[in-house]
Amino acid sequence: MDIQIISRDGEPEYAVLSWGQYQALLKAAGLQQPATPSSNPAQAAVAEDLRPLEQLRGLREAKGLALETLARTVGISPSYLGMIESGERQPDAAIRRSLAWELGVPGWREEP
Repeated sequence: MDIQIISRDGEPEYAVLSWGQYQALLKAAGLQQPATPSSNPAQAAVAEDLRPLEQLRGLREAKGLALETLARTVGISPSYLGMIESGERQPDAAIRRSLAWELGVPGWREEP
């Protein structure tokens, strides 16, 4: 079994192993195997709920928010929000959740 040990301050903190090896360990321990991320219907539903962020500019304007206001509220620069709105950049999950929360998009509490 190939396991990578990650240490912090000289003490082991994490063990990293392949998905197959992880599944085998779960099976040997008699534990339920979690679904793979792509087959989890709850996550798929949340991703569907966050899709309106593709129309971010329209959602922002419908709320009457200036680009600068929404950007500062979410904790990013106005220029970065402009790049997200134009499709030049894809925000990470934390920024997507913050934008969804501020714009009232369902599913903001979940991990996409």
